[in-house]
Amino acid sequence: MSSVSDRGLVRAIGRWSLALLVINSIIGSGIFGLPSEIAKLLGRASVWAVLLAGAAIGIIMACFAEVGSQFSEAGGPYLYARKTFGRLVGIEVGWMLWLVRTAAPAATANLLVIYLGEFFPAASRPVPRMLALTLLIGFIAVVNFFGVRGGTRTSNIFTVAKLAPLLVVAIGGVVYLASQGPVTASVPPGNGWLKALVLLVFAYGGFETAVTPMAEASNPRRDVSFALLFALAVCTLLYTAIQWSVVGILPDPAHSARPLADVARVFMGNRGAAFISVGALISVYGYLTANMLAVPRVTFALAENGDFPSIFGAVHPRYHTPYFSIIVYAFFLWCMAVLGNFTWNATLSAVARLFYYGIVCAALPVLRRRQPEAVQFRLPMGNVLAAVGVLVCAILITQVDLSKSLVLLAIVLVGFLNWLLVRRRA
Repeated sequence: MSSVSDRGLVRAIGRWSLALLVINSIIGSGIFGLPSEIAKLLGRASVWAVLLAGAAIGIIMACFAEVGSQFSEAGGPYLYARKTFGRLVGIEVGWMLWLVRTAAPAATANLLVIYLGEFFPAASRPVPRMLALTLLIGFIAVVNFFGVRGGTRTSNIFTVAKLAPLLVVAIGGVVYLASQGPVTASVPPGNGWLKALVLLVFAYGGFETAVTPMAEASNPRRDVSFALLFALAVCTLLYTAIQWSVVGILPDPAHSARPLADVARVFMGNRGAAFISVGALISVYGYLTANMLAVPRVTFALAENGDFPSIFGAVHPRYHTPYFSIIVYAFFLWCMAVLGNFTWNATLSAVARLFYYGIVCAALPVLRRRQPEAVQFRLPMGNVLAAVGVLVCAILITQVDLSKSLVLLAIVLVGFLNWLLVRRRA
């Protein structure tokens, strides 16, 4: 039975629904393109990189599980940072969240163009690519400007469409390798481990989005730890099977533009490749629709709390949508999709995530001292694992290059100016 939260929201997300929500937030569309990028860096050792990244992200998710078990309000990392380290850090995390939720969909939009090339090879050329990205992002923005009913009705369809092709590749690939054995492929030098792990943060990330609407969970302090750890186990198993299939079946996995489609082509023919490509296109559209729906509401909520400029909280008088937040988000999403590519946006998203992942890990020992009775889930060796989580984030952040560091510095500066503005108003 659902209950009502203090803010009037219905607490209707149960334990298993929350676990599925975390899985859906982690498994975006990047997995349709990342296997070849990881294989390019590590060859067949990339399978071990997937497992290692799962263990590293598992430490961070475990810290999220304990910290999240102390709160029943909405906000996720923004809330944790604000409550632990103050308003400035909370605002900086809010901006980093916004950057991540812009760069990740931008990477996904580029992936749509790549898989569109299965049917229209000219789609990757500059002019058709820009046209496809403009039509895709513009259409979704217009739909959300005029309301949200259409997007919410099809969410379950997009979830099934996203998981179905992944399961086909994972199960079919394992069966094929068990019967035929792996092909002989060239293996590059294994010197790209840190870069590969940064990209895999993009694949395993996104769980923080699912812990944001905790004001609508039935028992968030109890269920968040179960949902995070269950989702981690499922995603690690699925990702490992897919990576093993890609590097074991394809003779040159490092140079495959559509690795999952190419794997399906081996044991299912051209129809299998077309099925995977269609699944990728539908998955990308669903992923972008979900972000266009959710991310403007993040800036809208921050504006309502006084932590963002008030214009972000503007509501259209007729359509009752946060139209300014939608327009700004769509514009920056389009810019990052057109000016960047899949790997650039995926890496930027992963590196930006690492900043607030480290902050949440650092919050664990602070909250243990500050409110020891509030912990619903206590992580064994929590202080040690929190330190390891911060160290993992710090090491991987060193892989950021100049172009991405400038973007991150710009966001930090904007967040600081934002803090000065709202502090002066207060």
